[in-house]
Amino acid sequence: MEYIDVIAQFDPAGAIHPLFVRIDEMRLRVDRVTDIRPAASLKQGGIGLRYTCLIQGKKVWLYLDDNKWFWEPVDLY
Repeated sequence: MEYIDVIAQFDPAGAIHPLFVRIDEMRLRVDRVTDIRPAASLKQGGIGLRYTCLIQGKKVWLYLDDNKWFWEPVDLY
């Protein structure tokens, strides 16, 4: 599993909102988060909070697993 850099914002209640992901020197804006739920990764094998996000018009899953982030494109499933 390869972890990625995520720039996130914490709201006053402690919720985490991903704003950008950094992949291979590219900084991509998270356009929108449509869902947050505990889930297991179907491909990577990790488990944690799964953020369903739109990034550059594509749906991806961002996972927060023990303070580390990884992602999966949703169109693989």
